Amino acid sequence: MSRAEMDQLGWDACDIIVVTGDAYVDHPSFGMAVIGRVLEAQGFRVGIIAQPDWTSPEAFRRLGRPKLFFGVAAGNMDSMVNRYTSDRRMRSNDAYTPNDEGGKRPDRAVIVYSQRCREAYSDVPVVLGGIEASLRRIAHYDYWSDKVRRSVLVDSKADLLVYGNAERAIAEIAHRCAAGESPKAMHDIRGTAFMTRDGLPEGWFEVDSSTVDEPGPVEPMLNPYEDIPPPAASCASADAKPAGETRLVHFPRRLVRHPRERTVVRLPAFEQVRDDPVLYAHASRTLHLETNPGNARALVQRHGDRDVWLNPPPLPLSTAEMDSVFGLPYARVPHPAYGDARIPAYEMIRFSVNIMRGCFGGCTFCSITEHEGRIIQSRSENSILHEIEEIRDKTPGFTGVISDLGGPTANMYRLACKSKDIERSCRKLSCVWPDICSNLGTNHAPLVQLYRKARSLPGIKKVLIASGLRYDLAVRDPEYVRELVSHHVGGYLKIAPEHTESGPLSKMMKPGIGTYDRFKELFERFSKAAGKEQYLIPYFIAAHPGTSDEDMMNLALWLKRNGFRADQVQAFLPSPMALASAMYHSGRNPLKGIHRDRGELVESPKGLKQRRLHKAFLRYHDAENWPLLREALKRMGRADLIGNGKHHLVPSWQPSGTGLAGGEGARAGRKHRPQTVLTQHTGLPPDAGGRRVTRRERTADSQQSKNHPHARDGRPGRRSDP
Repeated sequence: MSRAEMDQLGWDACDIIVVTGDAYVDHPSFGMAVIGRVLEAQGFRVGIIAQPDWTSPEAFRRLGRPKLFFGVAAGNMDSMVNRYTSDRRMRSNDAYTPNDEGGKRPDRAVIVYSQRCREAYSDVPVVLGGIEASLRRIAHYDYWSDKVRRSVLVDSKADLLVYGNAERAIAEIAHRCAAGESPKAMHDIRGTAFMTRDGLPEGWFEVDSSTVDEPGPVEPMLNPYEDIPPPAASCASADAKPAGETRLVHFPRRLVRHPRERTVVRLPAFEQVRDDPVLYAHASRTLHLETNPGNARALVQRHGDRDVWLNPPPLPLSTAEMDSVFGLPYARVPHPAYGDARIPAYEMIRFSVNIMRGCFGGCTFCSITEHEGRIIQSRSENSILHEIEEIRDKTPGFTGVISDLGGPTANMYRLACKSKDIERSCRKLSCVWPDICSNLGTNHAPLVQLYRKARSLPGIKKVLIASGLRYDLAVRDPEYVRELVSHHVGGYLKIAPEHTESGPLSKMMKPGIGTYDRFKELFERFSKAAGKEQYLIPYFIAAHPGTSDEDMMNLALWLKRNGFRADQVQAFLPSPMALASAMYHSGRNPLKGIHRDRGELVESPKGLKQRRLHKAFLRYHDAENWPLLREALKRMGRADLIGNGKHHLVPSWQPSGTGLAGGEGARAGRKHRPQTVLTQHTGLPPDAGGRRVTRRERTADSQQSKNHPHARDGRPGRRSDP
């Protein structure tokens, strides 16, 4: 990170310099650490410039001129998601920065960092990577500017973009650069995107998908065995066939199948999707249908007079490759330059272990699929157990509790399609929606065995599961639920039903609430059998595309019937390239075919007042929200839900000092004001960013709401629910 460290190592220069928007934490949950260690293992000298001052190029000259290239990433989160709330308000904090300090990275960081790298050393190639580059690799809807922006590759003027998990790609790029090849000329690496004016390479075929398919005149299909009338007698030849004899007639056109590995699909141009939301939805659907690395074709999208060319996604890493990546010599602590400063994102994952990558859930609001893919990449038992021992022996402050064995989801470890051939050819967007695919293996036995071995290691007191659980998979294997509930729940378990109503759930690609009820029954039965008092922490999303005011009202009624009171709530935030973002922007459903004159329309809560109303329904118990809810319920014709009985959603009175209090509210407030909720817990187990709930708090929980969920807001740490 400094010239002094380079001098200690005897380096005259770095081969590669990685610029990142996060503080430098040498841990496998941080992308810059993984890329740095992978390149180091390949023999390269790697420098890290973490959270540089982006107002001038001086900070980008800190380590001198790199011999090969700059690698630029925004960090573990998209910089706009990191810096702004779903209401477009700037956050005051940043979990990936020492002491949780906000404002240490610019908006659209990869663009700004790339420009400063060019200013520092104009002749050094720039390679983009990380989740911000992944999610902005083509023309994408940008929620914060409320418009469609160009590919980040165009705006950054970088030489190459790497998307997805990039260990294999970045190693190849580095070696080819060392051999004298420019990244700008590397057009054959999977998981990369580049700019070109050259048109279609020789031997390639183009499938034009730049317009929305609309039905035209339908010609009658010719029968290849139709009866041909005999020719006129005067023209008959000596070998004329008898009347009525069948003759083969050739089709005027035939379908030609091009080899997929030499086929590129042309998306609507940037200028088209910028101005036409229907074409944007069509492009989004086309892109997501080309995400299976087993059958994906290359994509190309015109930007002005150049094309952005996307090669197919990277092939999943094998178990041996995953073990190699996670077995590199990470220090597992922040860089010493930060001293005693606290980095919240590191605190959250300090004692956790990532056991797999990818998610086949395909939830439309989530970015995991676009970045890590749908195919699960699992580590071996030995690799995981060795990392637990490394935490035990080397990580400062370890008390014997592993805070999480998980990843994008807790229970997809070693789950895969039963047939590799089917897996390679499948184009479904989800393996578990609208129901679990019959070809998907749901046996959790390998995960149960891993849990048992992990908790039996010497010095390990407890192994908790903090990653979100895919409960529709778990109910297929009750023995897994028994093992989980009996040994690996620290009082609370996070799951994500997201909603109760079929309308929004169908737009999320999430299972119905009945699946949650089945899991809850198993959870409570096995908790009772284990003699433990444990609670589920369900998460819900407000203002998701396809959600009406009535849907949120019904969700609020469900929450009240079940005794839930949310401390915090999550409002839908349209992240770049997500399918739900396409719904939000276009008003169309890209889960189905896109047509101009038909197809499913999707209404999205967009105005600030409606978004606030949807969040208010989730916090129906908060007196500050009661005036807004009363107004909405009257407008919806549901004034019957306003009153002071148990069956009412909100009371008719208003406590003094809240909302529109006064008069009757002030007089009645003391008599009817509900008891204050004492808990402010995070729903996380101890040592995972939360704290253990006291007996007094748990008693208050039981009296007030039984379960007291603390809904996520997209921060910090890796996405830990499906």
